[in-house]
Amino acid sequence: MNDKKDYLLLSQLAQAGYCLRRAALIMNEQLWNESADTAKGRIEHNRVHTQRVERRGKEVKLYEYTVFSDTLGITGKCDCIEASADEAGCRIPSVDFPVRLFPVEYKHGKVRAEEEYELQLCAQAMCLEEMYHTAIPEGALFYTSSHRRYLVPLTEELRGKVRRMIAILQDIRERMITPKAEYGAKCMRCSLRELCMPKVQASAEKYCKELELEAKEAGRL
Repeated sequence: MNDKKDYLLLSQLAQAGYCLRRAALIMNEQLWNESADTAKGRIEHNRVHTQRVERRGKEVKLYEYTVFSDTLGITGKCDCIEASADEAGCRIPSVDFPVRLFPVEYKHGKVRAEEEYELQLCAQAMCLEEMYHTAIPEGALFYTSSHRRYLVPLTEELRGKVRRMIAILQDIRERMITPKAEYGAKCMRCSLRELCMPKVQASAEKYCKELELEAKEAGRL
C-alpha cells in the first residue's frame, strides 16, 4: 500500500451514493450529527467490528479486514470476508490453502436494494481483486435486523458506477466543493438534515430567482 497516496475511504463512497452533498459535508467540512438510526447502526456494527479470524475446516471468515486499491485510490475495511477452499482460488495471509473470496457488508435495517451499499461492497471486491489477483463475481449485504442476506452481483455496470463515483468524490475533495442540496424523501431520513438545511437552501434559491425575474421585468417597463 502506498502510504504517500491520499486515499478515499470506502465509507465515503457509500455516503456519496446516498447523497453527494452529505458526503461533502462529512468529508470537506467535517460535519456529523448522530440520529437514532445511525446510533443503532453504529452499535450493531461495533458488534461485528472486531478484527479476528474464524475457522471451520475449509471455511474461514475474516472480520474487520483492511483492503485498498492503488488503482482506484481507495481504502477501508470489510466487515467480513468469507474465504472458501477452492483450488482455482487465490492465496491470502492467515490461510494456508487457496480460496475464493466473498465479501459481506453488514447493514442496519430490513433487507432492501440500496445502491450506495452496493457501491461500497463492489469497491471492497475490486480492492480484493487487485490485492490478490483474483476475480470476485458477487458479494452480499447482511441486514442485521432481519438476519437475512441480499445477494449482489458485481456486474461491469456496477463497477463502472464505482469508478465514476470515485472520480466525482476526488474532484469534490480536491476542489473543496459542497454540492447544492436536492430536497427529497431521503432528506427526512438524513442525520445531517438540520446541518444541511436542504429546504432553506431551496427556498433561498427560489427567492433569488424571483427577485432576478422581477428586476428583469422592471427593466423592460
